[in-house]
Amino acid sequence: MKWYAPGLAALLALAVISVNVGAADIAIRDAASDSWTALVVMESRLPRTLAVMLSGAALAVAGVLIQSLVRNRFVGPDTSGTSESAALGLLAVTIWAPGAALWVKMLCASVAAMAGTALFVAVIRRLPAREVMLVPIAGLVLSGVVGSVVTWVAWQAEMMQYVSIWMSGEFSGVTAGRYELLWIGGLAAGLAWRGADRFAILSLGDQVATGLGLSVAGVMRMGLVVVAVVSAMVVTTVGMVPFVGLVVPNIVARIMGDDLRRSLPVVAAGGAGLLLVCDILGRVLIAPYEIPVSAILGVLGAVIFLFLLYRRPAHG
Repeated sequence: MKWYAPGLAALLALAVISVNVGAADIAIRDAASDSWTALVVMESRLPRTLAVMLSGAALAVAGVLIQSLVRNRFVGPDTSGTSESAALGLLAVTIWAPGAALWVKMLCASVAAMAGTALFVAVIRRLPAREVMLVPIAGLVLSGVVGSVVTWVAWQAEMMQYVSIWMSGEFSGVTAGRYELLWIGGLAAGLAWRGADRFAILSLGDQVATGLGLSVAGVMRMGLVVVAVVSAMVVTTVGMVPFVGLVVPNIVARIMGDDLRRSLPVVAAGGAGLLLVCDILGRVLIAPYEIPVSAILGVLGAVIFLFLLYRRPAHG
């Protein structure tokens, strides 16, 4: 509990900074009296901040779930083929039905992401249990294969520009009316909190979970749905965002242990905070231009992950 109040205060401070940072030189305190300031805040700054927070929180929770499903700390939605599969589904529906409604594209991306995640789980279940490093390697290989298929299909269909947008996560195009799908991903992440105890038991192994009366197949399906929906919503709205679902769960687990019921809110807040920091940095480093948040995360996330690999955990 001692982490909750400072964490929420820091997250709120980052949100306020995010709303105040941008190419337009405005003062948020004037929003009540100045119509231009109010327009910028309500149509651009606030939706962008909410989109960043929702994406970070949902991806971090999805990372916890996929790590529980495969019982390995070195995987995330971006290293298991999930995001690439969502992009493949989105590409397929864009080619075959370019005029399809947004919810249809979202559904296709979700189904493809679920299939990709299920394939990853099936592959690693055939690996030797003691070879833990083979799991992330298998995920990277699967991600590379699916990503190559996406690139090849897009090249043949002359849609490389679309794919480059989906493959690079950035929030500069987020405005009111273009981010609301992320609330579905946030609700899916909330569903994971309700089943936190089940996912914690599943991470102990199938035999232990079955012995404790848990329906392994049912919990596995729920986890796959949550991870797929979150990944599809993020890819559809802002593109692929790396490392959040990998490093944040590891950081929180080092500090708080594996009690998912207690740690999942901290994981969500940590994901939102990390993505806010990276988005703010992307806006101020070369202002008034922007660096995509995926580029900032690619550097910062790699540094954090290497630090976690070499630092002894506080909890076994």
